[in-house]
Amino acid sequence: LPFILAAMSAIHLLFLHQTGSNNPLGLNSDSDKIPFHIFYSMKDIIGFIILLSALILFCLLCPNILIDPDNFLPADPMVTPSHIKP
Repeated sequence: LPFILAAMSAIHLLFLHQTGSNNPLGLNSDSDKIPFHIFYSMKDIIGFIILLSALILFCLLCPNILIDPDNFLPADPMVTPSHIKP
């Protein structure tokens, strides 16, 4: 069954590549096409830069927001934390 699914997927991609995905009549319409490399590559790079910048700002401006509050308590070797039972 996996080989049949792989073969059907390959055939589907072959026919899809030949006729185009948004072309039910089979007509050659080059005027409606958008170049992939320039448009989508730049769109993905800009999105990646925006998300990476947001992550860096979050990590630099709010470094302690995701830390457990117990980490801010001063250490006392003579007192066991309440959640640890002997």
